[in-house]
Amino acid sequence: MSHVLALSGGVGGAKLAAGLAAVVPPEDLTIAVNTGDDFEHLGLTICPDLDSVTYALAGLNDTERGWGVRDESWQAMAMLRELDAPSWFNLGDRDLGLHLARSWRLRGGETLSQATAALTGALGLAARIVPMSDDPVRTQVETDAGWLDFQTYFVAEQCRPPVRAIRFAGAEMARPSPMLSTALSRPDLAAIILCPSNPWLSVDPFLAMPELRAALEDRPVPLVAVSPLVGGAALKGPLAKLMAELGIPVTNFSIAEHYNGLLDHIVIDQTDADDAEGLRAAGLCVTVAGTVMRDAEDRERLARVALSAARIETG
Repeated sequence: MSHVLALSGGVGGAKLAAGLAAVVPPEDLTIAVNTGDDFEHLGLTICPDLDSVTYALAGLNDTERGWGVRDESWQAMAMLRELDAPSWFNLGDRDLGLHLARSWRLRGGETLSQATAALTGALGLAARIVPMSDDPVRTQVETDAGWLDFQTYFVAEQCRPPVRAIRFAGAEMARPSPMLSTALSRPDLAAIILCPSNPWLSVDPFLAMPELRAALEDRPVPLVAVSPLVGGAALKGPLAKLMAELGIPVTNFSIAEHYNGLLDHIVIDQTDADDAEGLRAAGLCVTVAGTVMRDAEDRERLARVALSAARIETG
């Protein structure tokens, strides 16, 4: 099999990333992850999407809660509240261990790429999980209260404030991480897969980096997106609310249009099959399939669908 590059956000993207890792040999797969959600909290560097992908591939993710580590305990959070310290962002005890290890490595002079490689390796992961950039890129949303850092909006405010605009601080100067650049320039690169992540919040941070945007525009291989919409709605997260607030119809047509000519192929859910004809008329190849991933079998099945859309056969 030739090389596959996946671009992923958090929970939804992490599911497909895990599916791809289950059906693609590790030497043939690079999973680049959004870092626009990253932030500093209690002196620690928190990378929510990198952690979601890492935990999903390691089989540590809490599938019921949808984020963090399964079988978690919360003693550190209890002590933070007792000490009247910031406790709005939940950090489970095992999750906290990863943030401590990452922050220790970064303060020791490692890049985020180096720290991520060390942490994923320590968890026994063979797959390449890499940050989109080693340079800081920070997603911010404009609300009636002004500009908010993404985690303040997403966690502290629970996505309640209407969003007027989105920006990615630092993206203009940021460069793709070394392993992402390597994957894009590999002579055996066969496909790029956009996992079913929020286009505006999880994929746009990638595209806001001029060097990466140009590389994707000039790619010689198919780019396949798996739509995050199911039945004209988002299964999780603020996608549908965000699109409505930005005046964008909540449809697969809007998803395809947002990528502005980057896509070759889109995979849409079977409940949205009526969208296929119009998408094809717009020049896209379309695959209709079940895109809801409830378990490992669903994840692997959808991974094979996405790879097949990119004309890659799996064993």
